[in-house]
Amino acid sequence: MTTGDHVYYLGLNRQLKELTGAFSVFGNSHPTFVPEFIEEEGVDAICRGEGEIAFADLCNRLQKGEDVSDTKNFWIKQNGTVHQNPLRPLAHNLEALGFPDRSVIYDHGSCYREIERKIFITARGCPNSCSYCFHHAWRDKVYGATVKDYVRKRSVDHVIEEINLVREKYPLRFVHFLDDIFNISDQWLDEFCVKWPKEVKLPFDVILRTNLTTEQQMKDLKRVGCISARLAFEAANDYIRNVVYRKSVTMEDLKASSRHVKEAGLRLTSLQLLGAPGGTLNDELDTLRLNIECKVDHPWVSLLQPYAMTDINEYTKEIGIAVDEWDKFPEKFNRTTTVHHQHRREVENLHKLFPFVVRFPFLMPIVPFLLRLHFLRPLYLAIYALWTEYLVSEQNQQWSEATGKRGLLTWAPFDWLRRTTVKVFLRLREVLFGKKFRKAQLKLQMSTDTLIHS
Repeated sequence: MTTGDHVYYLGLNRQLKELTGAFSVFGNSHPTFVPEFIEEEGVDAICRGEGEIAFADLCNRLQKGEDVSDTKNFWIKQNGTVHQNPLRPLAHNLEALGFPDRSVIYDHGSCYREIERKIFITARGCPNSCSYCFHHAWRDKVYGATVKDYVRKRSVDHVIEEINLVREKYPLRFVHFLDDIFNISDQWLDEFCVKWPKEVKLPFDVILRTNLTTEQQMKDLKRVGCISARLAFEAANDYIRNVVYRKSVTMEDLKASSRHVKEAGLRLTSLQLLGAPGGTLNDELDTLRLNIECKVDHPWVSLLQPYAMTDINEYTKEIGIAVDEWDKFPEKFNRTTTVHHQHRREVENLHKLFPFVVRFPFLMPIVPFLLRLHFLRPLYLAIYALWTEYLVSEQNQQWSEATGKRGLLTWAPFDWLRRTTVKVFLRLREVLFGKKFRKAQLKLQMSTDTLIHS
């Protein structure tokens, strides 16, 4: 779990504890960076850092009835005492871990199993030290690792083998690569572009580092099936981008990489963070102008959240604008910001209007006025929700066409209407019945699963 959704999982855990009494383990970034989470009621253990080898060790000990109090990577709570154990080394050979067991999800969730676009990750770690990102905290403050030890890349052959194995068992027509930096190695990328069209030949999309992105890379990726690329702009203001956020990329990097993506015929998605400490409202508007200038197809906008152990959290605490209570962090990071800067409400309004204005730039002159109309916040949120859904539908149409599917069902407006109708129905059902019947539904589901597996 991550900070923000931890409150939901604590509630879920209380229900599971009441129904089963099972040993509960929490992992990933929130327990790693906020280990005092172990003190929460119903939490038996937290796993800090990487969990594959550590969790297998814990499960083996539990299965054998052995003492688990000294299991590395874990803080274990027993009889009111918390055993704080050290970390084992990082997993240096990712391929030795094997492939993730997707059946755990796919066999129990038809929506994940049947969707033809699936996620794959070819690497772990990031060499950069962006102040808002978990990577520098995980690498430097949790493990004290070097960049060389922290950044690990699987071989092209291993990645291709995993994808083909998944395709043999499950529907797969599009690959969504979720690496932080897909083009981190020129040599790896060259080999990928040779082997991919011969051994996989599926369309895909990627996330790229702006100052590593070249014209030739984009031509090669387009040639072998890439249809979309994401670039992190973060902020147009040089000081915010490179001093506050520590991105270490120039404005020319942003514009050149965007140009390379567009000229190669790829869909350009941009990533940005609004609400930087020390930034002005005009700085945020400059980021909007940059997206318009670069002709971004799909602007992905986030609101800055100073997560635990990140340097941006320390900075916002020093200047007195951070929220120290993790339980107050929003579950949805793209709704509100926890940074109490001067123009907080205007920035939140800009966040909602941002993607729409990028597509319809003639609205730009009236945006500063619209931002001050705080009472229109619900309307802006509705515009944001509907328009971002439409952008996703555009993306769905693009990948459907790349996989040979064309027709009314894949047409963006029709897909948008279908998606929004389903989401509104599910949201309405949750509002009307979810809280009242959630525990009964959970108990019924657990009973059903028990019958199936027995």
